[in-house]
Formats: sequence, C-alpha cells, structure tokens
Amino acid sequence: MALKVGDKAPDFTLFSSELKEVSLKDFAGKKIILHFFPMAFTGVCTTQLCTMRDNFGFYEGLGAQVLGISVDSPFTLAKFKEENNYQFPLLSDFNKEVSQAYGAFYNEFVFNLKGVSKRAAFVIDENQKIIYAEVLESAGDLPNFKAIDDIVKS
Repeated sequence: MALKVGDKAPDFTLFSSELKEVSLKDFAGKKIILHFFPMAFTGVCTTQLCTMRDNFGFYEGLGAQVLGISVDSPFTLAKFKEENNYQFPLLSDFNKEVSQAYGAFYNEFVFNLKGVSKRAAFVIDENQKIIYAEVLESAGDLPNFKAIDDIVKS
C-alpha cells in the first residue's frame, strides 16, 4: 500500500554508513527529507544525492534533516558517502523492510536483481506525518526537487 500525504511515517531503525543505529524518532521535532535510491555508485542515484548535497545548506538553514536510504550494505554506503562528500547520513536497508514499508521497493530490478529500493522522496513534518510523497516507477527519473524545497519551506 502506497503511503500518502497525511499518513504517519513508518518508524524505523537502520545502521548508518558510520555503523551507528539511526531511528526516525531521533529526529522528532524536525522536518525530514527522506530519499530512497536504488544503488550506490550509479549515475542517477549519484545525481539525486549530489543534488541534496549541493542544497544541504538550504535544508540545514530551515532546520531540516536529510537522510538517504538504499538496500546497499553500510560498508558500500560509507565508501559512496566518502567519495561524494555527502554531509547527511546514508542508511542501509539491507533487510529491505523500510523500503517495503514506504512502498519504495522493486521486487525485481535490472540484471535480475531482486529487492531493490525504488527512487522515492518523502518529506516528514515535525510530528512525523508525511507532508510530501513521491515514489518513481522509473529508476531513470529524479524526484521533483522544487516541490520538495517548496514543502520544506512551508
């Protein structure tokens, strides 16, 4: 079932690229921009997260927290974060539970890979309600960054 604006954001606890547990509830009282991406080190995923990196000061200035989630291991995500100088946590949904809970999940992906996060963006408000939801069917598409910026500003 797809999540929609007004739904309570499913809570989660995942390991970060720094091997620390990170939970959604850790950010209660802040807006959260949650980006799901299929695979580290791929072209469109890098563009997606580099866009967030390049706008990080804007989000930080509004008191919003950016988080990236994929099914990659924390070790892969650590290298991806280091190589691209991301200032925000990358979280490993290696067990694929959070991607499924958010409706951002491919059962089958390219190269016959099974169980990969869809490209998706969610903005979660200070009360952990979803105020923006975009799940893309094509991994070649990027989220609507302007719409994300506008909802974070509001």
